[in-house]
Amino acid sequence: MVPILLVLLLVLILFGAGFAVEVLWWIAIAVLVLWLLGFLLRGTTAAGGRGRWYRW
Repeated sequence: MVPILLVLLLVLILFGAGFAVEVLWWIAIAVLVLWLLGFLLRGTTAAGGRGRWYRW
């Protein structure tokens, strides 16, 4: 009985880790798209030059 429970626990842990990794990939893709859009669509500064859309 204990080995079956350990295998089921391992399956649940691996399933949860796989789901978390999948979610992290989608978040990373969304952040990359937002960064690229911000980089391409950045506004101009008051001096007329190209400005940065980020602070760092």
